[in-house]
Amino acid sequence: MRLVGKVALITGGAAGIGFAYARRFLAEGARVVVADVADPVSAARKLGTEDRVFGVWTDVSDAASVRGMVDAAAARFDRIDVLVNNAAMFAALKPRPFDEISEPEWDRVMAVNVKGVWNCVRAAAPVMRRQGGGRIVNVASAIVAKGTALLLHYVTSKGAVVAMTRALARELGPLGITVNAVAPGLILSDTVQANPDITAFQSAAVMQARSLKRDAFPDDVEGAVVFLASDDSAFMSGQTLIVDGGSVFSTL
Repeated sequence: MRLVGKVALITGGAAGIGFAYARRFLAEGARVVVADVADPVSAARKLGTEDRVFGVWTDVSDAASVRGMVDAAAARFDRIDVLVNNAAMFAALKPRPFDEISEPEWDRVMAVNVKGVWNCVRAAAPVMRRQGGGRIVNVASAIVAKGTALLLHYVTSKGAVVAMTRALARELGPLGITVNAVAPGLILSDTVQANPDITAFQSAAVMQARSLKRDAFPDDVEGAVVFLASDDSAFMSGQTLIVDGGSVFSTL
């Protein structure tokens, strides 16, 4: 149990891989705040008792909503030790050529996947600074290293997350705050499996590229996120850890 006594704020934590992260963090001894636009209160009830976990409705693309999320987390648990920036638009997307992506869809992906990370770090960092430190884990994607076609807005947004991770590590390091990223490959969470456009998209190519010839599920990446949130990674910052079954052999 590597997170005993820690308070973790997980965005996009009510469903899919975010819900799996929240469940694993609780198992590791943390108290957890589940933030989402998709019924976080019900998700929190499924995860545990009110003294260990609670849900707060949050739109990460909206700065006021994010400030409310951080205020609620600090009021309930008095501190925020870990921020997992998991909220993102992916599972509902439909692969299409770059010039067929609508402008509203492009803007929404950037608002959630990029601006959302900035909003959350901007709101949570002052709390961590007052505590003398903290851990920020951004969820990027191994797709950045592959340059996968037909998801230009998503690939671009996750490339921005990698860049922000590096720059934020420089700015927040002197405050005792580490900033790292995890870059999963295609993870078959329940929300991803619900969209056949995504699950069928280049599935043969994804499997062929992997050293480990099997599908990936949330428990395949949970441990890496716990590692980056724990004291085991205390002297790491600005790094992106690829967890994709041995498909990409490089750093991002």
